[in-house]
Amino acid sequence: MADITLPELGETVTEGTITKWFKQVGERVEEDEPLFEVSTDKVDTEVPSPASGWLSEIRVAEGDTVDVGTTLAVLSDSAPGAGAVAPAAQEPAAEPEPLVEPEPVAVPAAEPEPLVEPEPVAVPAAEPEPLVEPEPVEAVAGAAPPAAPVAAPGSGNGSSTVRGRLLSPVVRRLIEEHDLDPDQIDGTGVGGRITRADVLDALDAGSPTVAPAREAGAATAPIRPGGDTVVPFSNIRRRTAEHMVASKATSAHVITAMAVDYEGLERVRLPRRESWKADEGFSLTYLPFISRAVIDALGEYPQVNATVGDDELILHGYVNLGIAVDLDHQGLLAPVIRSADSKRLRAIAREIQDLAGRARSKQLSADEITGGTFTISNSGNYGTLLVAPIINQPQVAILSTDGISRQAVVVSDAEGNEAIAIHSVGNLTLSWDHRAFDGAYAAAFMQRLKQIIETRDWEQEM
Repeated sequence: MADITLPELGETVTEGTITKWFKQVGERVEEDEPLFEVSTDKVDTEVPSPASGWLSEIRVAEGDTVDVGTTLAVLSDSAPGAGAVAPAAQEPAAEPEPLVEPEPVAVPAAEPEPLVEPEPVAVPAAEPEPLVEPEPVEAVAGAAPPAAPVAAPGSGNGSSTVRGRLLSPVVRRLIEEHDLDPDQIDGTGVGGRITRADVLDALDAGSPTVAPAREAGAATAPIRPGGDTVVPFSNIRRRTAEHMVASKATSAHVITAMAVDYEGLERVRLPRRESWKADEGFSLTYLPFISRAVIDALGEYPQVNATVGDDELILHGYVNLGIAVDLDHQGLLAPVIRSADSKRLRAIAREIQDLAGRARSKQLSADEITGGTFTISNSGNYGTLLVAPIINQPQVAILSTDGISRQAVVVSDAEGNEAIAIHSVGNLTLSWDHRAFDGAYAAAFMQRLKQIIETRDWEQEM
C-alpha cells in the first residue's frame, strides 16, 4: 500500500485544486505515469504517480482544494479482483448506502405504506395526495444528505458547511467574501459539490447574493441566441486574464520600437541549421540570439532589469529571463531561465526548448514560472509587424520579437558608397513602465540592443 499525497509545487504554493483524475479506482498505475492534474494560483500541473500499483482509493474528488501533503489516493500492491476494496473506496459513503435502500424496495416498500395508510384509512380517496408530499422531502434530500456523503472524502481536509452545503475552505472563503448564496450556485463537483471554479463562474455571471432583493434576477439565466457557443474560461485562461488586467492597472505602459537588421546574424545561423538540428534535436531560431543580446544590454541598462517596490526601484544584479509560451491559444505562461547572464547561446537555446515543451505538457513547477526579472514574448513566427505586450508583473519591461522578412535596405561600403540590398529585417518592441524610467532611457536600451544584434561576432557564440 502507498499513499499518494499532494506534493510541494513551489516555495509559495500551500494548496492546490484537483482538476482531473487520469485513472479510476481499480485501474493499474505505472510509476511516473500521469495520475492527476492539479491547479494552483500559478500553474496547472500534471502530477505523475510516485510508484506502481492498483488505484484502490480516491480520497479527494475533482474540484476539491486541499493543502500540500494531503493524502489524495491510495495505491494497492494487488489487483482489486480479490474483494470489493476498489468499488467501496471509489464511493466511500454515498454509493453503498443508496444502493442498499433501493435493493430492498420489495421489502421496505411496506414501510412507506404504513406512513401513508393511517391517512387513507379515514379518507381512501386522499391516497394520491400523500404520494405527492415526498416532493418537498426530495428537494431537501437533494440539497443536503446526498451531497454530504459524496463529498465526505474532502471533508477531512478542512471542509465546512455553509447553509447546509459542504464546502472546502477556499470555496467557503470566496462565498463569504462576496456575500454569495450557495443555494444559487450550481455545483459541478462530485455529487453537485460547489468548486472554486463554480464560485468564480458565478461571480463572472453576476450571481445573486443572499439578499432577497436580488434573487428575482437569478431565476432568468441568460439564454444565448441560436448559433452562439458559451466557452467557460479554463483555469489558465482565467489566471492569464486576471494577471493582464492587474498589470494594465498597475504599470504606466509605454512602448518603444526599433527595426533591426538581422543579416549579419543570418550569415552565422543559416549555414548551421541542419547540423544544429542533428546535434540538438530542435531548430536553431532567432530567439536564442535575441535572448543573448538582451542579457548583455540589460547589464548595461540595469533599470530595465528591475522591479518597482514601495516608492523605490529594485535593481537586480542577475538576469532571470522569462520566455512567454503560448498554451495552444488557451493562455500564457512565462517560464524562467535562471541566471541567464551566466549562460552562453547554446545553453540558453536548450533551456528555451525544454521549458516551452514542459509548459505545454503541464510539467512545470510553480517555482519555474516565478522570479523572472525580464521577459521576452515571441510572436514573430506569425509574421507580426508590431506587438505591444503587457508587462509581466512585478517586472518593469517586456520585449516583443516580431516577424522577420526580406526587405530592401540601404547599405554603405567602406568608402561610404550607398547601395540597395535585400536583408532580413524585423521589429523589436519594448513595453516598459514609465514609473521606473523615462523614454530616453528606454530608447538608449533599445539602441544598444539593436547594435549588439547587428554587429556582434556571433561566430564566437557557436
